Amino acid sequence: MRFASLGSGSRGNSLVVDAGGVKLLLDCGFSARSMPGRLARLSILPEEISGILVTHEHGDHTAGVFRFSARFGIPVYMTRGTHAMSRDSGAAAECRLIDSHEAFSVGGMEVRPFPVPHDAREPVQFVVSDGARRLGVLTDCGTITPHMAAVLDGCQALVLECNHDPDLLAASAYPARLKQRIASDFGHLGNAQAASLLRRIAAARLRHVVAAHLSEQNNRPDLARKALAQALDCEEDWIGVASQEEGIGWREI
Repeated sequence: MRFASLGSGSRGNSLVVDAGGVKLLLDCGFSARSMPGRLARLSILPEEISGILVTHEHGDHTAGVFRFSARFGIPVYMTRGTHAMSRDSGAAAECRLIDSHEAFSVGGMEVRPFPVPHDAREPVQFVVSDGARRLGVLTDCGTITPHMAAVLDGCQALVLECNHDPDLLAASAYPARLKQRIASDFGHLGNAQAASLLRRIAAARLRHVVAAHLSEQNNRPDLARKALAQALDCEEDWIGVASQEEGIGWREI
């Protein structure tokens, strides 16, 4: 089982998971026109994608979902709330509505959605498993709940939101209302919050931790790495960082 990011940040997000020949996209926040090129960097053809898992309706996660789905005949999986808020969902090849608390399978992969606090209609994040190994993905979330920590406990790999550094956010030129939204319980996780999650789970099985969804204005890769490395008592360069333009290359679990 392996995973890679096609890009992560406020201008677009997409992650690919590959296990046993089944390849899934988690979100498709880049244009349908640009997606084949992004996948080509990982030696993947669009026709190889078995499904697109959608976390929520915000444009940096759905910009290319429906056109890409229609162009290549790929089913889209999303909650009823996300579907209701997605104006272009009718253009998808197929939309399969999911329960935010119920696991389902795509090919040989098990997908477990779990609800998160974020300012969207019915947002979820996902744990994806091939039966032996588990990848947990947590972005676009304002606070850590006990349920989220329990779901992510025992994963071999985590892609974890480190959206902002509180001091950089406070000093930024963002409007006050936007700062409040980002820092709220329904906004985005900061570095310290992400680190706190790592302290709450059994980290001994972790083989990869990737910081994701970093704000280009309100965070820096070195700050995210430092916070997560301190929580895990590991070297800072062991922590991966998914960038906006390049994402991060394949990581084997």
